[in-house]
Amino acid sequence: MSYSHLAVGIYTLGCKVNQYESEAIAERFAALGFRLESPTSPCDVYIINTCTVTAESDRKARQFIRRAIHRNPAAYILVTGCFSQTQPAQIEAIEGVDYICGNAEKQSVVDVALQLIARGRKNDTPQTLICPPDAHGFEPMRITRFDRTRAYVKIEDGCENHCTYCIIPTARGSIRSKAPEEVLREVRELTENGCREVVLTGIETASYGKDLDGVTLADLLCEIDKIPNVSRIRLGSLDPSLCKQPFVDRIAPLKSLAPHFHLSMQSGSDEILALMKRKYNTRMALDAIRRLREAIPDVCFTTDMIVGFPGESERHFADTLEFVNQARFLMIHVFPYSKRAGTLAAAMKGQIPEEIKHARVERLSAEAAEIRASILDEMKEKTVSVLFESYENGIARGHTPQFVEVACPAHRSLQSITLPVKIHSHTGTLCLGDIVE
Repeated sequence: MSYSHLAVGIYTLGCKVNQYESEAIAERFAALGFRLESPTSPCDVYIINTCTVTAESDRKARQFIRRAIHRNPAAYILVTGCFSQTQPAQIEAIEGVDYICGNAEKQSVVDVALQLIARGRKNDTPQTLICPPDAHGFEPMRITRFDRTRAYVKIEDGCENHCTYCIIPTARGSIRSKAPEEVLREVRELTENGCREVVLTGIETASYGKDLDGVTLADLLCEIDKIPNVSRIRLGSLDPSLCKQPFVDRIAPLKSLAPHFHLSMQSGSDEILALMKRKYNTRMALDAIRRLREAIPDVCFTTDMIVGFPGESERHFADTLEFVNQARFLMIHVFPYSKRAGTLAAAMKGQIPEEIKHARVERLSAEAAEIRASILDEMKEKTVSVLFESYENGIARGHTPQFVEVACPAHRSLQSITLPVKIHSHTGTLCLGDIVE
């Protein structure tokens, strides 16, 4: 049967793992002949890949489901992801949804869509398939194409940290790692097809290999580094406790590993980190940063920070401000604490008023902007390597290996091309320069 007359729109909320999984689903639809359209366009099939990390994520998922139904009431609506896994009843209550599945069987949305199309009518009530997220191990999934210069490759799923603020272990289950030979095959194929930068991602990337016999993340990186066409490899969020000296010693010589690490800090206060049940303190994190700076020239760091966690006093917040100044992060994603039902933190005493949370978001964001500007100041008059990714109105944009964004004049698109650029100024968020001829 030909499906070329049918359009599918895939809407993705949340993390890079979800983005990868949506891309794998899209490839399956494309291989069957479906047209891949924007999920904001009228489509015959809608796939909504949900997130549940915050209450706002849940709200956005419900909103888009309703918008898709309104956009085309006859469309088949299939919902998957973390919100589906943890709150399927909320989705079942939305009239017009055809299918709901969790994280263990995401690719089933393709098969169910084909069944609905063959039958020729929507379900009267949603068909629901929810089982434990780790019921089938690591769900086989791969991509061969990418829309931009950078591609994400999922190497790990699940998390066993059980931080007091987080619902994700419930939504994603225990640690499962993709077999190293499968990762290598996928990276090799992507780079042979022209991909210049691959980001290895997971729910808890630092835990890669813990369920495998004698395989670690460092082992995987060393093998990837041997692939001839690999230009840059980046890593998803890392727990700072991973970056001990033996790990740093193994990865520092790798030619393809980008000198940029996203450390998942969440707070710069030891007392708050303990309440969060994180596996490290600020001394351990600063030691990890120091080791990496000593071993890898010009390395940069980014991070996430939650402010307004239950019990966070002004003193605790001041500790965070002091910590980020010591660490000197290139960028900080700052979030106000969001209460999640089913987590220990939701029932903790000392919940912080919303106005204080948002004031702290602004203060930490302002501090982060000053630190970023000071780092970009140091780049003036330097010549850096830029992998270009976009082009608009005579301006080409890309990133350095350290993940600093750079913009410069160009006569044509330079997508997927790496060129030297001399930096002359910055806007506070990105560097401006000229291509060195």
